[in-house]
Amino acid sequence: MAALSGARITAFIPTVIPSPTQGVWHLGPVPIRAYALCIVLGIVAAAVVTEVRMRHRGAPPNLVMDLVVWAVPTGIIGARIYHVITSPGDYFGRGGDPIRAFYIWEGGIGIWGAVAGGAVGVWICCRQLGIPLRFVADAVAPGLALAQAIGRWGNYFNNELYGKQTDLPWGLRIYRWDEGQASLASDTGRPDVLGIYHPTFLYESLWDLGVAVLVWQLDRRYRFGRGRAFALYGAAYCVGRFWIEAMRSDDAQMILGMRLNNWTALIVLIGSLAYFLLVKGPQERMHVAADGTITMVAFDAPDPVPGAGTADPDAAGTAAADAGPDGTVSDGAVPDDAGPDDAVPDEAGPDVGDAADDADARPASKP
Repeated sequence: MAALSGARITAFIPTVIPSPTQGVWHLGPVPIRAYALCIVLGIVAAAVVTEVRMRHRGAPPNLVMDLVVWAVPTGIIGARIYHVITSPGDYFGRGGDPIRAFYIWEGGIGIWGAVAGGAVGVWICCRQLGIPLRFVADAVAPGLALAQAIGRWGNYFNNELYGKQTDLPWGLRIYRWDEGQASLASDTGRPDVLGIYHPTFLYESLWDLGVAVLVWQLDRRYRFGRGRAFALYGAAYCVGRFWIEAMRSDDAQMILGMRLNNWTALIVLIGSLAYFLLVKGPQERMHVAADGTITMVAFDAPDPVPGAGTADPDAAGTAAADAGPDGTVSDGAVPDDAGPDDAVPDEAGPDVGDAADDADARPASKP
């Protein structure tokens, strides 16, 4: 009985993960690429998550669509530029064709360039809408990690970016690839197997899912502000990307014996950690007045009073901390706009104000 149970368990353990033999389908003259579909699904998922988080923070409905219109094209451009710069031999080396640098449908984009390019587009949109970039960055952080987790499956359909050879049960069968599909072996007519390799696409996809959950949960508990949720995403992603990148077997630019993407991950990790530890401030929410005026306030602060000026989230957060349970400010708290004459000592009696009035009423004595 025990042997039978062991046999059943073994039957469910894969000896190898199969790869698709085709990554492109055609609807007439129109090619449908699995890689592009994965990227589109990732963008949609990121937009949905960002919309939910921004609405929770007071943003008007569908604000994310304004951001997507800018972020997607600039992100694609940035991703392609990063790939071309880090793989110049394919386009400008011996046998390379420079015009192919514009053939983005052939594949070849870099996540570092995608995030940087998308950030430029979001910054432009934020400038037009009058909202701070840090507000959007914190809202998009877990959605961006989720988008990367989905987008990595595009590498699976393309039989690319795998690790070193392995005999582990979850090894990935890789085929020789040609024009979006597996090459056929001349002797058997079946897809030509290149070998069994570490599924680094799967490692990174699972890691990115973990990053998305981590950022969402920690931000929900600690309410990070001033871009700290995005910094947490950057640091957590880079930790995983560093060790997964080291497993890959595809050609890459090497600097001092280490892959270029490893250096990039290390630099971004240090910068993200420094920002997360050094920058402080409350989580912000957006208040949209009846006339469309946008004001950023601390998440727990009351809505600004019309005509009272723009609220400072840091000051609002301090005032909220000083406020009692009924919302009133404690005796020791003095409004920020109070002048030196407005601060009256607690021990001053009612006669102080009367004496001041009498002094103002009397004519000034002549010298």
